Amino acid sequence: MTKAFLLLEDGSAFPGERFGAPGEVICEMVFNTGLTGYLELLTDASYAGQGIVMSSPIIGNYGIFSEHGEAARPWAEAMIVRDLTHVIHDDRDAEDLDAYLDRYGIPGIRGVDTRAVTLRLREHGTMNGMITSGPDYDQADCLRRIKAYVNASPVARVSRKQRDVYPAGATGRIHRPAGVARPADALLHLPYEVKPVEQQFRVAMLDFGLKQNIVWNLAKRGCEVTVYPWDTPAEQILATRPDGLMLSNGPGDPVDCQSIVPTIRRFYESEVPMLAICLGHQLLALATGARTRRLKYGHRGVNHPVKDLAADRVLITSQNHGYVVIDDTIDPQIAAISHVHLNDGSVEGLRYKDKPIISVQYHPEGAPGPQDSEYLFDDFLTLMRRP
Repeated sequence: MTKAFLLLEDGSAFPGERFGAPGEVICEMVFNTGLTGYLELLTDASYAGQGIVMSSPIIGNYGIFSEHGEAARPWAEAMIVRDLTHVIHDDRDAEDLDAYLDRYGIPGIRGVDTRAVTLRLREHGTMNGMITSGPDYDQADCLRRIKAYVNASPVARVSRKQRDVYPAGATGRIHRPAGVARPADALLHLPYEVKPVEQQFRVAMLDFGLKQNIVWNLAKRGCEVTVYPWDTPAEQILATRPDGLMLSNGPGDPVDCQSIVPTIRRFYESEVPMLAICLGHQLLALATGARTRRLKYGHRGVNHPVKDLAADRVLITSQNHGYVVIDDTIDPQIAAISHVHLNDGSVEGLRYKDKPIISVQYHPEGAPGPQDSEYLFDDFLTLMRRP
């Protein structure tokens, strides 16, 4: 294997070996504490512009079924692991993680002390970094380029370019028999099948970098889901008279999406029931006068405890975000905090006064992760049933 190094912007270097695609990469380095779900993480568009440091030491041991990802392609820029498992001649026809990353041009580095990297990122905060080959790299030049890196306009990069409609009953959790060809590299959307279910509602969703399991959760509950590019005008969507509106998750700093804030304000004023998740939750807060801030190292994992204040119960949640709504910037005449993170007290949900809105920071679709908060999709349907 080719020797490689993970170099962080504070000058720290971690040796390892190259896997995946050749070449160097510069991106923001973040860590995830999940034990499983590496495919879902790689294909989660919220990781656009980021390299994922897996704190769990053993990665790749159950292979890849790309049709079960959160998108038809990986969006993460790089992967950093301690121990890489190869899956070869698998009875289920699983693809090897190394081969999958190489197929999509994603560099990786293995054999890294990911525990030390995670502790450094926890202590000093999220940093830019580089995967580079060989011991003879020019550290000064690399550090200059690392510090200059900016994850620019990630939402515009990951959002779909045209409207897509998913019928009620659509599901991507399909089985591909051994011997059936894997989805082609040029595939734009994940394959799905439609199970018989009565259509109840039509939901319009803005795609900021959505996790496809959000669509599947709505579709299996009888919703026809129409997904629009992130910058689609509000009036174009409202003219279709949807039963509900959905603001998806996505990557980057919500402040970089200021151009869409007037659209979301129009949605807020429309009285159409709305569900906002992660970046969608942050943008809705911006549209109603609140502000956001960057977390030191973000919340990324599948075991984050969140308290539902109204129900007085704790949920174990899946999370992937680097920004949060600032609690003391929320206008109490507009919204109140409904959920809080029990580790740091940050805002995890807002209850809007006299508005049919559910807005949460975490991921109720939980892929990967627990299903404690899937009930929020049922609550959304309840809002749409109201006259």
